[in-house]
Amino acid sequence: ARADAAEAQAKEQKAGVRKTKDAEARHNSREKTGRKGKSDDEFERKELHVSDGKSNRRKKKKGQSASANVSLKDQEHGFSKPTAPVVHEVNIPETISVSDLAQRMSVKAGEVIKALMGLGTMATINQVLDQDTATIVVEEMGHIAKQIRENEVESALLVSTEKVGEAVSRAPVVTVMGHVDHGKTSLLDYIRRTKVTTGEAGGITQHIGAYKVETSRGQIAFLDTPGHAAFTEMRSRGAKVTDIVILVVAADDGVMPQTIEAIQHAKAAESIVIVAVNKMDKPDANPERVKQELANHEVIAEDWGGDVQFVPVSALTGEGVEDLLDAISLQAEVMELSAPVEGPAHGTVIEARLDKGRGTVVTVLVQQGTLNKGDIVVVGQEYGRVRAMFNEAGESLDSAGPSTPVELLGLSGTPAAGDELQAAPDDRTAREIASFRQTKARELKMAQQQAAKLDDMFNKMEEGDVKTLNVVIKGDVHGSVEAVSQGLLKLSTDMVKVRVVGSGVGGINETDAQLAGASNAILIGFNVRADNAARKVISEKGLDVQYFSIIYDLLDVVTKAMTGMLEPVYKDEIIGLARVDDVFSSPKFGDIAGCLVTEGVVKRSNPIRVLRDNVVIYEGELESLRRFKDDVNEVNAGTECGIGVKNYKDVKPGDQIEVFERVLMKPTL
Repeated sequence: ARADAAEAQAKEQKAGVRKTKDAEARHNSREKTGRKGKSDDEFERKELHVSDGKSNRRKKKKGQSASANVSLKDQEHGFSKPTAPVVHEVNIPETISVSDLAQRMSVKAGEVIKALMGLGTMATINQVLDQDTATIVVEEMGHIAKQIRENEVESALLVSTEKVGEAVSRAPVVTVMGHVDHGKTSLLDYIRRTKVTTGEAGGITQHIGAYKVETSRGQIAFLDTPGHAAFTEMRSRGAKVTDIVILVVAADDGVMPQTIEAIQHAKAAESIVIVAVNKMDKPDANPERVKQELANHEVIAEDWGGDVQFVPVSALTGEGVEDLLDAISLQAEVMELSAPVEGPAHGTVIEARLDKGRGTVVTVLVQQGTLNKGDIVVVGQEYGRVRAMFNEAGESLDSAGPSTPVELLGLSGTPAAGDELQAAPDDRTAREIASFRQTKARELKMAQQQAAKLDDMFNKMEEGDVKTLNVVIKGDVHGSVEAVSQGLLKLSTDMVKVRVVGSGVGGINETDAQLAGASNAILIGFNVRADNAARKVISEKGLDVQYFSIIYDLLDVVTKAMTGMLEPVYKDEIIGLARVDDVFSSPKFGDIAGCLVTEGVVKRSNPIRVLRDNVVIYEGELESLRRFKDDVNEVNAGTECGIGVKNYKDVKPGDQIEVFERVLMKPTL
């Protein structure tokens, strides 16, 4: 057995040596011929062999798939397709459409609709989703959701356009106001004619709603505002444009209604007033009378101990105009007006119009920073690139600094007077802000239309019997808002209904105030306050805003408000009773009932009821009351009298006349 085992082992060793020699021979043969033979041991080859010359392999047949070879090559070279999905950080505003959400995730809208269907929501491509739903969809699709406030982009722009650089002295901005016939336009025309170089293009004088004047003391920017309406509109939008108001008063006419209105506007805008006493060339000019009348409206001249400059002028002859310009410059020096020149531009729209050849033409007063040709700007609900800028002479400008009025072209639409101009960092930001503002304006308009429809509906409800108290509720936490809403809804009665037109968590913002104004609602803040923008709207529209920290106080105040909405309730109190003993006919007064007052007192012109067998057969008014031949106002019990009943001729002996008063009762819910 040992011999057999030894023999078998020897045979195995010989076979192993033979295999090794055969493998070496094959390897040497491949090196000589350059052919790539298949190795017995596939783990031997450590690198890809590439021949220098033409391959001796047979050509592959046409149509044969090469996918396997390509895949193998890719693996051999270490290449692999990027199979992991790209994760986006998606900014989600308070509302967003399905198509917009899909675009932000770089997927097709159909994928978003599928995801919504998976969540049990059927939606279309244009459907608007709320912030929470959109967040769930984004996270469901593997992206990162970032909830943002609606006005976050706008707020970021406001921060970016804050004062940059050192403030330098700037020209004063002057608005000329006054009564319609007091020479305001004539004064402006004289200044423009003598101080402004009028540029003409093709024979057409360039008109601009604002222009600069060069004086010995420096420049002055004049605003040619068309009447008080535009001034009021701009002030209502919070535009603080004017530094000095020139109040033009005719020396021969004195203070007129529009003069008083102009004084009120100037005070409300906190502008300095300089009085130009015009028409001094008239023989009946009386500047002292003007001073006296203006003093009654707290506009007191310097020589009377006040602080208002009075300058006598004549727009016709030009007398005193230089003195007026000097007075403006002097006042500006005292005010030390300044603004930063460096940094993004910030300004206000003076006027805007559509020009047939040039499109939207906007007159803007730059208030801080520098506006350059080519800048991206946001103006109210519009945006665009400044394609061209012109001054009051029609000359093209490349840049404009503070207190410079310019005409600019390139906006997407026509903004309103008083809209703010802000330079934006890029086109996308400008477009987003303009789109947000347009959406906000559209929502406000819809809210107003909806409020009008609701008002009509409630007016028609039961012929106006049911009153409605609209409220907008904002609270510190969701639980507070819910508790207040439920508590208010429980206060509703058959006579007054409480309707919550808006609610939410957080401070009272501009949108809440606009909604309250549109729907005639009370603004209720529970442990929150209104922000600056909201306070401005509340002040302008005279809205009722109430702040509470205790819910019982809140419910008490709302109950009182509901009580105040109730129709007045009257109670009939009987004050006298008379028995009809006889009926007489009078050619002058018609039928007169001869009566005896049995109870109380009978008074003339009071409402009465005629009773027959204790049944009311007529209700009307006591027309005449006579005692013998004399008219009297009242007759007491136990006294006879003659009673004339208005528009009733069927009084008979035995009837009773009941005299009563309608007493106003305090209404209760």
